[in-house]
Amino acid sequence: MAANERDDSAPSGARGTARPALTHPRLGTHGLVLDGARVVLPTGVVESGRVAVDGTRIAAHAPENAEILDVTGHWLLPGFVDIHNHGGGGASFSSGTAEQILTGVRTHRAHGTTTLVASTVTDDMDVLARQAGLLSELAEQGEIAGVHFEGPFISPCRKGAHSEALLRDPDPAEVRKLLDAARGQARMVTLATELPGGIDSVRLLAEHGVIAAVGHTDATYEQTVEAIDAGATVATHLFNAMPQIGHRAPGPIAALLEDERVTVELINDGTHLHPAALQLAFHHAGSGRVAFITDAMDAAGSGDGRYLLGPLEVEVTDGVARLVEGGSIAGSTLTLDRALRRAVTVDRLPVEHAVAALSANPARLLGRYDRIGSLEPGKDADLLLFDAGFTLKGVMRQGAWVVVPELG
Repeated sequence: MAANERDDSAPSGARGTARPALTHPRLGTHGLVLDGARVVLPTGVVESGRVAVDGTRIAAHAPENAEILDVTGHWLLPGFVDIHNHGGGGASFSSGTAEQILTGVRTHRAHGTTTLVASTVTDDMDVLARQAGLLSELAEQGEIAGVHFEGPFISPCRKGAHSEALLRDPDPAEVRKLLDAARGQARMVTLATELPGGIDSVRLLAEHGVIAAVGHTDATYEQTVEAIDAGATVATHLFNAMPQIGHRAPGPIAALLEDERVTVELINDGTHLHPAALQLAFHHAGSGRVAFITDAMDAAGSGDGRYLLGPLEVEVTDGVARLVEGGSIAGSTLTLDRALRRAVTVDRLPVEHAVAALSANPARLLGRYDRIGSLEPGKDADLLLFDAGFTLKGVMRQGAWVVVPELG
């Protein structure tokens, strides 16, 4: 997070006192109706809409004697879903205790991410297996939505902020070791599928219902097509850590954009992507195949300074994280409320397209769209309140206020 953005990007409700009518973090027995907002639904934006909450779920009708909260002039959105996130609040998901990991989870919740997949970074296999065990416990408790392994099965040519000494080919037996360590909570593995064992590992992941993501790759166009045909369905932070498009060698980007089976991740922080690259992705993939991610490291929500990303030292200056040795971009300090604000105010995306990339699309990818990703009756009451300028004012997760809105 850039130093001059810290105060603006922090949800105001996290710093002030609660409005008297909303002093209890969980709603009372009579429920709540949020009335008058511009509500973003799968069918479009509803002016002066209302959303009813009964317990932990969105209700089709207002519960009897429900509290009515006037949110006129605000936007009401579904909670954000981040499928690629390494930490925040000074805490890394690749190391530390359960409480330290929860610090990072809570940091991102306060910025609108009500569902989060915790990402690891390249390390020794035994270290990764141990961390996967810890993360799986938090997934079983419902604190996170699973584990994403980014590395060690990636290309040394496109390693980015990963330790080259710890990289290895994607041997299916070693991929299986990490899946076993995650005890059914592995959601995604990023692979350089052109490496020996890559295609077999993609097939293994597909067989186990785990997303195979193409990333940190030096693959050709043809090799990427082969990986997609084998079952790869995600592009890890498209454009970053992969060959760029060439007119004779189109590389992985063209293959990933053109195939309707692939969801492409984008880091919309103004550093990782030029606005024209973002527009290119939306134009070719369409609004239904883009997932905004943070790729956040532990500096997200914590300010500039020195940090560790796995075994590597990172310097964060003006909100941009780079390796101390070599200067490669090392993840981001992004939070998804900032990604939304940039998408609609800088990139000029339609609000409903930006919201789909932040909620519905990643929810579908995780197989959880029946419970999260949109403001529909029966789904979890995960909802966000933004003011007219797209500053976050309130966060609710499963019917409980994480950030209590200040309206007055």
